[in-house]
Amino acid sequence: MDATGKVVFEDRFENGTDAGWTWLREHSGHWRMRDGGLEIQVEPGVADTVRNALVRPAPDRNTGTFAIEVTVANHTVPVQQYEQAGITWYVAGKPVFKIVKELIDGDLYIIPGRPSMRTKSVRLRLIVTASTWEAQYRPEGETTFLTAATGELPPPDRDEVSIQCYNGPPNRGHWIRFEHFVIRQI
Repeated sequence: MDATGKVVFEDRFENGTDAGWTWLREHSGHWRMRDGGLEIQVEPGVADTVRNALVRPAPDRNTGTFAIEVTVANHTVPVQQYEQAGITWYVAGKPVFKIVKELIDGDLYIIPGRPSMRTKSVRLRLIVTASTWEAQYRPEGETTFLTAATGELPPPDRDEVSIQCYNGPPNRGHWIRFEHFVIRQI
């Protein structure tokens, strides 16, 4: 699916974060703005306890189809089982879906769908409608998005979207870089 369209929101993380973002369980000193990107330290935790998730209201899915994109790059090679970074969709304050780059059994994958991901950076794209999602990714150096998986979303209810990382190794200082977050109506 082509995801060109009207830009609803864009943040290049050049001078801090743009209006509308809030931190979920902020852990100051474990995130930073650097060279036109947001860097977050991957801390231990899971979806319900993630620290330093940057969250914003999602577009109203009842008004059309939207594409949410961000580039994710690892500064260090992930070592912790399920260490991950990407986009998470929240409904009524609870995480219900994610598209992430994740370490599983020693190899990196895009979750959901589990295609192999060998590049340092990847452009993630989540396409949502009133009731569905499509998880896409574009490895570093490629020009075409690939679909990892599709599925259904629960009905909209105070939807939010976040960029976040978790399941990091304790005391290891792994950092993830997020660049050029954009929401488009397509």
